[in-house]
Amino acid sequence: MTGARRTAKLLAALALLAAGCGGSEGEAAGTVGDGSLGVVRVEAGDAIQIRTMTRLSGPVTDGLTTYHQAAVFAVADYGPIRGFAVELAALDEQCTPEGGEQAARAVVDDAAIVGVVGTSCSAAATGASPVLSAAGLTMISPSNSSPSLTSDLAGNPSEFYRPGYYRTAQNDLYQGEAVASFLRDVIEVDRVAVIHHGDAYTKGLATAFGTAFEATGGSIIGMVEIDRDATDVTGVLARIAAGNPEALFLPVTRPLADYVVEQASTPGALGQAVLVAADTVLNAPFLELEAADGVFVAGPDLRYGDNANQSTGMAADHVIQRFVDETGGPPVRAFWAHSYDAATLLLDAIHAASWLDDGVLVIDRAAIRQHLDQVSGFDGIIGTISCSAFGDCGPANMTIVRSLGPGRGAASLRNVVYEFSPS
Repeated sequence: MTGARRTAKLLAALALLAAGCGGSEGEAAGTVGDGSLGVVRVEAGDAIQIRTMTRLSGPVTDGLTTYHQAAVFAVADYGPIRGFAVELAALDEQCTPEGGEQAARAVVDDAAIVGVVGTSCSAAATGASPVLSAAGLTMISPSNSSPSLTSDLAGNPSEFYRPGYYRTAQNDLYQGEAVASFLRDVIEVDRVAVIHHGDAYTKGLATAFGTAFEATGGSIIGMVEIDRDATDVTGVLARIAAGNPEALFLPVTRPLADYVVEQASTPGALGQAVLVAADTVLNAPFLELEAADGVFVAGPDLRYGDNANQSTGMAADHVIQRFVDETGGPPVRAFWAHSYDAATLLLDAIHAASWLDDGVLVIDRAAIRQHLDQVSGFDGIIGTISCSAFGDCGPANMTIVRSLGPGRGAASLRNVVYEFSPS
């Protein structure tokens, strides 16, 4: 039995004891939360409702359902909560602020929904988080990494931080520092250009990298924003090449990342500049591109080994096999295990925040947040999870892999050439 479930069962036992002393079961269970954000009542025979919010549409279809599917597996492995099944459905956040807000309003309009696993894109979270927070709901993202969503890691909330927001992905201040350290200490370059497309994720990571690189004595010779739907980047690359960069950092999403590496591989386009991409393309389909051969890609440490999720007892191998059995192949997107762990954190929080009142399951929304605020030392597939005051919960260890070229996507993901842990 996990620590979280032991706590929840202790609270339930205390509630029953108090009920025996004259209070009703519902009144006694009020010690679980203060009701300040309202409660959700689930009638007997109904299911607890949660949602995933992830990008389900767009020009790149590889692994679009990865994060939703991982959450589905987590719900199945976790089982019922106090005898009530959990029902999960997916909403498309389109990887835009507008899409995130639209999906969040759909959640808020359904009073039965208790919480959200998502969003997948930081840009969508900037639209979703304010809406969900104001409605008293909780969201746990597996893959948002923009510093703007949580804090500056120095005790100050960022622009888009809202109460009720949590994530198992790393804060990209760490990814920026990791790439800066790699380029300065290993590749030994002084001059770097950066391409981003202006949203919360790409601009946030570009800025984090630039700050960290300059702090080491390096120079950013160009910080270029281009439209994420651009297909011809030859003009941009020519302007960058004129500054004689020794490296180009690409915190951009696909398919833009594909176009950049393809057009940068043209003889003479960037000379001998080293290319480093970011975690949004830390996946086999990108690493197998012919033009990506030799490209470095940063991201979270995906070497999970025997790590097991403490709420389900399941390790990475089990979940990967579920993907193979039920979807026809291993998970594509990098943060699949983060999604699995995020879902179980939400389920643990619902368990801890709920009680039975004459056969009805009552879930206190404020207590869900209170539980997550206290998460410390949780054993997840991704490693040890502890939530900060601003919702950063995931491990900060980063790696950089190098593509081995066509047909070697899985091997490239294992081809770690650099490790980073925050000092």
